[in-house]
Amino acid sequence: YEVDAFIAYRISNPRVFRAAVSGSIELAEQRLRTRLDAALRRVYGLRDFEAALSEERAVMMREVRDQLRPDATSLGLEIEDVRIRRTDLTAEVSQQTFDRMKAERLAEAERLRARGNEAAQRIKARADREVVEIVAEAQKESEILRGEGEAQRSATFASAYQRDPAFFEFYRSMNAYGTALDNTGTTMVLSPESEFFRYFRDPNSTETPAKPTAPATPPAQPGTGQ
Repeated sequence: YEVDAFIAYRISNPRVFRAAVSGSIELAEQRLRTRLDAALRRVYGLRDFEAALSEERAVMMREVRDQLRPDATSLGLEIEDVRIRRTDLTAEVSQQTFDRMKAERLAEAERLRARGNEAAQRIKARADREVVEIVAEAQKESEILRGEGEAQRSATFASAYQRDPAFFEFYRSMNAYGTALDNTGTTMVLSPESEFFRYFRDPNSTETPAKPTAPATPPAQPGTGQ
């Protein structure tokens, strides 16, 4: 860690101070810095990095102060307070931490993306299955209705035929005319006497179609024996 801390002290015993560091403030502070660094390492070594950023920071400062006081007394000094102003990770550790956090976030994003794709595939598969089921059900109902319609149509035709066979034949012929003469461009060559045109003829006419007669027996040729 990179820790920015300071000590508030005073000279409590000038005689000891003079004997220990020859009255040199610079030498006394140099020794205090060495002891402060060691105390900070011990206190921080017992905790995670987050502790210095939490309410436990005040406890850590008191522990450092208490560890420094015996050494300061030997220098003729009294430690009044120790303050930790800032705690940072080293540049190398910060980069490593950043890289680890980045990798964790990327892995989490990939997991979420995979989970989303899986959910999307499940939804799509369910939707496709429902579409197939709906179409199949619709086709089934359509076939049922078509069958019922055909059955009803056949029953209607049968009933109509039983009630009036002549009219039923007439109706069927009209439908045949409509189908045959519906501007299809098809050329039909039929005799006027064809059964197809029976409803176009005068129903009161007594004429019957002419029938071909057999050819007469040819006369005997001269010179033939009897």
